[in-house]
Order: sequence, then structure tokens, then C-alpha cells
Amino acid sequence: MKFIVNKSSLQGTVQIPGNKSATARAILLAGLAEGVSTIGNPLPGLDSYSIVDMMCALGAKIDTSRDDKWIVEGVANQPQVPSTVLDAGNSGTGYYQIVAIASLINGTSVVSGDYQICRRPCAPMIASLEELGSKVVSTRNNGLAPLVVTGPMKGGKTSLPGVNSQWLSPLLIAGALTEEGVVVEEDDLMERPYVDMTMGWMRTAGGEVSHDNYDLFTVPGGQKYKAFNADVPSDWGTSGYHMVGAAITDSKVTFTNMDPNDYAGEKAYPHIIKEMGGNVTFEDEGRTVTIEGGNELHGIEINCSGTPDAIPALTVLASQATSKTVLTNVAASRLKETDRTRSIMEELTKMGGKFDETPDTLTIYPAELKGTHIDGRHDHRIVMATSIAALVAEGETMVDDAEYVGVSFPNFYELSRFLGADIKRLDYV
Repeated sequence: MKFIVNKSSLQGTVQIPGNKSATARAILLAGLAEGVSTIGNPLPGLDSYSIVDMMCALGAKIDTSRDDKWIVEGVANQPQVPSTVLDAGNSGTGYYQIVAIASLINGTSVVSGDYQICRRPCAPMIASLEELGSKVVSTRNNGLAPLVVTGPMKGGKTSLPGVNSQWLSPLLIAGALTEEGVVVEEDDLMERPYVDMTMGWMRTAGGEVSHDNYDLFTVPGGQKYKAFNADVPSDWGTSGYHMVGAAITDSKVTFTNMDPNDYAGEKAYPHIIKEMGGNVTFEDEGRTVTIEGGNELHGIEINCSGTPDAIPALTVLASQATSKTVLTNVAASRLKETDRTRSIMEELTKMGGKFDETPDTLTIYPAELKGTHIDGRHDHRIVMATSIAALVAEGETMVDDAEYVGVSFPNFYELSRFLGADIKRLDYV
């Protein structure tokens, strides 16, 4: 599928779907728990369904027939040997989490995913799982999926590099169900809001976890997750695309049902826009946010250690400032579906963007963007960010791989059109 986007503005009031990362954690923990859980406002994205399918293969029963709530009957803390390959699809969170959960089973599982998953690094996590008592074999002997996982993991102490929180979070969730518990030493942990989210959802399911200044994480063993009823907050990360779109065009968009106390690091979006000079107002104790375009934006330095998924949208925002913006601590973004810092830089360069790059920074200079043909790179965040950039570009922009928005924002197209974007959808023929 392709998006055809022309210069346009946005007007209206919207409610953004549920948080992708929180939905993932809710499914995993409800699927492990004893009893029947209810997950309100889940994100019905492709990644969510991949995790649902994997948890069902491990013995959970999950009803996703309603849009507003999903019902999950868990495995009573005893995941079963699957009768099929555990296929994570395109879900990085699902992939890493299921590898750890499969390590709990007294038996052997095979975990894989699409071509992007099969090149996402896992060697540090594999080493930790083996230290904790499980056996994980990379079929290509390169630390990448497909993986053959044999448990049960006993627990113990291990260490991880801090560049990728997706290696740590699975050890925390699975560690609670080990015999000995898990202690993980972290080296300069990035993406801390995601780890906070993991610990928060563990506690929602009755789990116990603690940390010492994000350097040492302790999870007692022999725990039991219990059923829960909880709502998934609207996704700050997803809202960021249209927040940026409103800030860089002659627009006014109000976002409702936001949670200012959410774990997500992307709740910084409106504050970043405001710091750059944008017109941002908060109502209802921060639950309603309005972004109005037209103000001149100026460049700032943005620490992206807690918001690696925001880098594509922040790069678009920064390209429309009147002075340079520097994004720091971008290394974690290079380990996602694509090297997102490099991907967004290269695609916006096609549109006239100007950049300097180092391994851990991206400097963005003011630019007048022009329409062009964008490679979406099979990455939902690159597709959405470049579609938003097209709202200020002179001429028509064609964005390939548009179907990948289904990973995290299935109604991106419909909501964009509702707000007035000049965007058309073209199916491949």
C-alpha cells in the first residue's frame, strides 16, 4: 500500500488508541496469570495480535472479539510447551518477551518472526538466559532468530548492557516465575520509561520487583501473577505524529483521554513542542492537550534516551525549526525494526532535509521540504513520520509500505483524513 500526501493542515479533536507497549505487557502478564483478566482500551494492532497468538500457543485463552476490552484466561503461571513455532511477526517486544517466557517451560520451543525480527540482536539476552539456567540456541549460530529455547530457567544473577531495555524487561517478567528469582546488573540503562512500564504492569498483576537507581534490578522467585482488570492509556507515542503535524502546519488539534502520569517517555512530546516555541495548552489536569500551529519554532537539544521511538517524528519537527536541533542518546533507536535514526535521516534528505550524524547523535538543520518518493522501509514509524513531513512539503509525496501503520496505529489513515490531511491510500496492483 502507498500513501499519497499533499501539503495540508489539521483541525479537530481526537482520541488516540491505546498504548502499544502497555497493551503488550498487559497481554503477556494476563496470559501468564491465574484467573481471568480484562484489558480495557487495548491497541488492536498487528503486534498485539502476534503476542496474543503466541500466548495462546502457550496455553492462554484470549477473546479479542470486542474493540473496547479483551478477556484473557491465563495459564496459571505455567506456560505449556507449544505445538507450533512461536511467531512474533514484526513485534520486537513480543519476540524478546516470549523467548524469556519460553525459557520457563520444562521443554523446548522455537521462537522466530519476520525478516526484521530475524536480524534484531539478541546475543546479550541469550547469554543472560543461559547464565540463569536455560539453553538458547541460535539456528544460524549468530545470536539471531530463529531460536530454539529449552528450560526451565532456574534464576540467579546476570548482567546486561543498558542500550536496549527490551533485553531487560523479559528477564524481570519471567524472573518472578523462576525458582530462585533474578538479579540483573545493568550498565547505563537507556529507555528507562519502558522499564518503569514493565515494573508497573508487573505490580498490577501482583508481582514484586525493585531496583537500585536503575543499576541493579531484583525480582524475588516463586511468585504468582494474579488476574487483574486494567485499562490501557491512550498512546502518547502514537499521538506524537499528529502533535508534530499540528505544530508545523497552520493547524489546531485537541487530544483527549491522555494520561499525564503514564509511564511512557513520549508524554514529553507536547513539552518538547512547547520548549521549541510551539503553542501548547493543557486542560483537565493534563488529560486534554491542544497543539496549535503558526508559532515560529526554534531548535533545542533533546535527550532521547527515554524516547527512542520518538526520533523519527522529532526529526520531522526539528526540520521545521529556525535553528539547529540536536538529538542525543539515539543509539537505542538503531536496534529497532530499522536503524531509525539513519532511516529517517536518509528519507528526509530526499525531501531536502539537512543533517549531521554520529553514532549517538543526530543534528537537524532548518529545511524547506519537497515532495518525493519515500521508502517506508517496512517500518511503521518511518511511514508515519514521513507522511507527517509531507504535510509541509511542496508538491506530492508518495510513501511506500503504508500498510505497516497497522503495527501500532491501525487507523492512522482514517484519523489523518478526519483531521483534514490531504492523504490518499493506494493499494498495490
